Amino acid sequence: MGFIAVLILFWNELRSLASLKKVDDYGMYQMTYYGDYGFDEFLKTGAGNDGDIEAFITKRLLKGLPIDLGVTGDGCTAFVVKSENSDVLFGRNFDFTYAPSLQLYTAPENGYASVSTVNLAFVGYSESNLPEGSLFECFLTLAAPFLPFDGMNERGLAIALLAVPEAEAPYHPDKVTLNTTTAIRLVLDHAATVEEAIELLKQYNIYFSGDIECHYLIADASGYSAIVEFVNHELCVVETEAEYQIASNFIAYDGLDLGEGFTEFERYDKVQNAIETNGGMLEADQAVQLLAEVGVFDGGMDKLQWSVLYNLTTGGGDIFANRNTNHMIEFTLPS
Repeated sequence: MGFIAVLILFWNELRSLASLKKVDDYGMYQMTYYGDYGFDEFLKTGAGNDGDIEAFITKRLLKGLPIDLGVTGDGCTAFVVKSENSDVLFGRNFDFTYAPSLQLYTAPENGYASVSTVNLAFVGYSESNLPEGSLFECFLTLAAPFLPFDGMNERGLAIALLAVPEAEAPYHPDKVTLNTTTAIRLVLDHAATVEEAIELLKQYNIYFSGDIECHYLIADASGYSAIVEFVNHELCVVETEAEYQIASNFIAYDGLDLGEGFTEFERYDKVQNAIETNGGMLEADQAVQLLAEVGVFDGGMDKLQWSVLYNLTTGGGDIFANRNTNHMIEFTLPS
């Protein structure tokens, strides 16, 4: 009887963990989250700091197993561009020290289905501690719905976070507060267009986990895109007159071009040159190759952890780890 009770209590969690599989030996995984991950409940109170998020996840998703969020962020690059047949492509690199990744599929009852990429280093996984083996060793992956770094939903809305040197978000004491990654979950679950995403973000306070300030590149299936930044305690929107848009690790609003002097402008220029040289367009294979080429090398260290290309028109795409374009994992959102 006790076993049956445990099975019933943890049924969706066990189904989710059973779906976890390694798709690349570098440390890339896929998982489907079954059941309700409590995000609508979370939105009622939000979180003023990472400790609040840890407490909510521990109680709601991990059945009391504690979690310690460790924030990472470095030299990322993202772009939105159309192909010759007008497919809208959203490419994104995540660059940092070693970080295993999880491609997560969710389908909330009161929201849009989505696929997102989670940095598993955020919950303590590492090269010597991967989510493999016993259920206990995999259990922390159940926190993944609250930790997306980029993603695309069934309406063709995509979003990615990128670190910037500074960001000052507005704060209103009567609004619920979200962190960097739960803001992405909000958008993926509840926005169908860029305009809707921006209006949703305006309804909440945003704080930056671990003091890693960020901005967001957002695009939708119409081809419209925008960068959302936080300047002088205001939410600011950066649009473009071009048929494409690029984001790197510098503040673009009002021509500030404020970076840290690393490779953020070099990467931006390389992407822009590739797109312009090809007539303002890229095919999927060209976008994939470009992602691999602009990944960050720092002091001889390859920092490109994952690259993902979302097709906002078809709902599919490709993801690959550590610049390995010979092992791309094709995916599609269930229709």
